[in-house]
Amino acid sequence: MNRKLILLSIVALTCVSAYSQQVFTLDTCRQFALRNNAKMQNARLSVEMAKQTKKEAFTNYFPSVSASGMAFRTNKPMLQMEIDMSSMLAPMANRFAPLIQMLEQLGIQIPSINVPPVKLEALKNGVIGGVMATQPLFAGGQIINGNRLAKAGVEVSELQQQMIKNDVLLATEIYYWQLISLQEKMKTIVDAEKMLNRVQNDVKTAVDAGLTTRNDLLRVELEQNRLSGDRLKIENGIQILKMAFGQHIGVPADSFDIQQPDFNNIALPPLQVDNNLFLPNRPEYRLLQKSVDVAKLKIQMEVGQHLPTVAIGAGYQYINFDLNKSYGLENNFGLLFANVSIPITDWWGGSHAIKKKKLELKIAENTRSENADMLLLQMQQVTAELNEAYQQVRISEKSIATAEENARMSENAYKAGVSILSDLLDAQNLLQQSRDQYTEAATNYYAKLAEYRKVMGTK
Repeated sequence: MNRKLILLSIVALTCVSAYSQQVFTLDTCRQFALRNNAKMQNARLSVEMAKQTKKEAFTNYFPSVSASGMAFRTNKPMLQMEIDMSSMLAPMANRFAPLIQMLEQLGIQIPSINVPPVKLEALKNGVIGGVMATQPLFAGGQIINGNRLAKAGVEVSELQQQMIKNDVLLATEIYYWQLISLQEKMKTIVDAEKMLNRVQNDVKTAVDAGLTTRNDLLRVELEQNRLSGDRLKIENGIQILKMAFGQHIGVPADSFDIQQPDFNNIALPPLQVDNNLFLPNRPEYRLLQKSVDVAKLKIQMEVGQHLPTVAIGAGYQYINFDLNKSYGLENNFGLLFANVSIPITDWWGGSHAIKKKKLELKIAENTRSENADMLLLQMQQVTAELNEAYQQVRISEKSIATAEENARMSENAYKAGVSILSDLLDAQNLLQQSRDQYTEAATNYYAKLAEYRKVMGTK
């Protein structure tokens, strides 16, 4: 009883798992890849980072405000001094010496001046604070060009995102058609197994009737074993490829299946003649152009670093110091200022730095020219490969028609007793091979068509 319950549970779980699988079209796989692929997620984050950098650069147009404050207290005053008042009053006493002698002669006693020294202690504690605002008026164009560079950074990250998007979509189609190819080959093996089962029954009947030897039956069994080995390889290939595909589109491998397409209506689209017209559509080319623009902005930034800068500002300061034990100093005040900075000796090294940036611009222009030619060559090569893939499909279609007719005639001849078993098996092998070749040609054509659209910058 328990064994029956376990079997029923296994069957139920299998049915639920099969029912829960979703069938994805190629468009659905694209959508999942664009949403879940890790490279696409990182590309979107890179664009957002560039936008934040642009916003940060924009803040340089506004005044920079800073506040500072400091409070201190020492174990003893920083300023300590002792003043000898007797020494300070001695010159005064000498000046009035005649008067003092006259008074003493008159009998008036003048006491001697003996003032104890005075100790001064100050700056044992204090508070300093202030706010300062600075507005640059002229910075050699560094603020404007810095914002332009930040804007170019956003455009570069968006172009890189588009390139990653194209790569992800192309990889999605390649995975899709590779999986379709294996599934179609599995169908071919199933059809071949059905045919061999029919042949095995016929051969077994003939052996039992004494019309043929057991050697023919063994040959059929060997062919069945070969197909079993091929089936195992394809099943493992489908499992591994489906896991990789699921990881690519962000979906568990056991939760989806793909819809089988129709291979009967393969048509070659109109191929472009002048690839130069489609070169600007490619994000790779626009990225090359953007690198030249960035190099020009860097020259302007380098020049700006060696131009005079002018800034104005305003501030407020508060101070509170103790001067001695009895009283202190407390004050607050505002201030306005203007600052002009003129680099003089920096031009010696700066001229070389500017020349270096100009050389970098020349490198960027040369790279753009060279890589543009490489992109055109790639477009021409993919166009030729697409045309070749289409011709392979047409050839494979003719091969299938010929192989099917050959297999039909061989099976009829074998049943009529005018042909041997090896001829029938060879015909079936040729049919399987021709079907597999057609599957590979068709899936390769669709994958190459996706690559063609990518290199042409079309949807």
